[in-house]
Amino acid sequence: MTKKFHLGWFMNFIPPEWDSEWASPDVKNWANGDFYVDMAQSMERACFDFMMIEDTVMVADAYGGTMEGALKNSIFAPKHDPVPLAVKVAAKTTHLGVVATMSTSFYPPYLLARACSTVDSIAEGRFGWNIVSSAEDRAAQNFGLEGLPEHDERYNVAEEYFDVVNKLWDSWDADAVVMDRDANTFADYRKVRTIDFEGKYFKSRGPLNTVPSPQHRPAFLQAGASPRGRAFAAGAADAIVAVGTGTAGMKEYRDDIRARAEQAGRNPDHIKLLFCVSPTVAATEAEARAEVERLTSSDVYIEKTLVSISANTEIDFKQFDLDKPLPEGLTTNGERGSLEHFMRGDGTPGPKTLRQLAIDWAKTGVEFVGTAEQVAKQMGEAMEEIGGDGFLIMKPGWDLNRKYIHSITDGLVPELQRLGLTRTEYTKSTLRETLREF
Repeated sequence: MTKKFHLGWFMNFIPPEWDSEWASPDVKNWANGDFYVDMAQSMERACFDFMMIEDTVMVADAYGGTMEGALKNSIFAPKHDPVPLAVKVAAKTTHLGVVATMSTSFYPPYLLARACSTVDSIAEGRFGWNIVSSAEDRAAQNFGLEGLPEHDERYNVAEEYFDVVNKLWDSWDADAVVMDRDANTFADYRKVRTIDFEGKYFKSRGPLNTVPSPQHRPAFLQAGASPRGRAFAAGAADAIVAVGTGTAGMKEYRDDIRARAEQAGRNPDHIKLLFCVSPTVAATEAEARAEVERLTSSDVYIEKTLVSISANTEIDFKQFDLDKPLPEGLTTNGERGSLEHFMRGDGTPGPKTLRQLAIDWAKTGVEFVGTAEQVAKQMGEAMEEIGGDGFLIMKPGWDLNRKYIHSITDGLVPELQRLGLTRTEYTKSTLRETLREF
């Protein structure tokens, strides 16, 4: 069996499941964040590396040309800001890392660097920044822009952005705070400096006016799927949010990122690839498969999937016949990796109908279905073939409930621990150290 692997959870600050028999009794109060604090505490009990809070900043209207699909199905809206939730989760946990998504397209670099430093201090070194450049023109229009730059140009901007925020974090030496009572000196001014950054896209004097946080800079997460995205992720990320079709596709992606990291002068072992998966665990395999069938065959699920992929790509999938293959040559300036993954389906050859592609979307790369014992074994075998480094849990479908959370944290993870596949205790104090533990 393979070596230990890492576990994270990919989620959004959105309403949890509200329209089924498994809805939480406090679902109307979801916006106070307590549901997700409860989830984080369950994750910490299971020794997850981190909770990652995704984000978008728009009400989507690509599906059918109106906001109906998004608001009716609570897809992308409502969605609350991840940073305050990250602070609340960090304050209510002790070891779990918490990662917030913040966009290089909309945050001024100084503001983001200052916020990350502050949250990492509050989280005592357990904070991470999920670096995104955003992919939707509708989001850009909320910030006074007509639209976003071309896909690869967004990564050029992100690279310079990453450079300037790192210089801001380095504007204070780690030992700048002396608190010398005899000299009546809080911070040594010789160890704090301007950065005087002037690039193609950004200009900043510096320094930050925050003290260095426990990690000095947050842990960095990124989701690079396109060639340009992979290059950026290989040069910047501590962990990568990855999607692959089948274990062979996942292994190819990991091998490619590690080669790119080495070319960039980085230690490939310092980048952890966590592949998005949606395990379904039940008392019997038959019950688990029935749950997957119940979920993915419903018209509600199909619509939610198409609303979501329309929002990510800004392609109106409502215009296509559900029971016919998609036209060839679809392109986007939005999330190209999401479009490519969606159109691959389950990776088997031959054209697929739009309905089948939507059903395949729930499998997120590799299907893990069965009892806790079966799924734990499946995950171990898959990770052995891939070579590392871990999995990022996403609920099949869209809406989280406590039943699903506990099926993972209190059902699946104990089996993974019994097989020696995941940690049974935390031994490191910061998120970056936890990611590099093995």
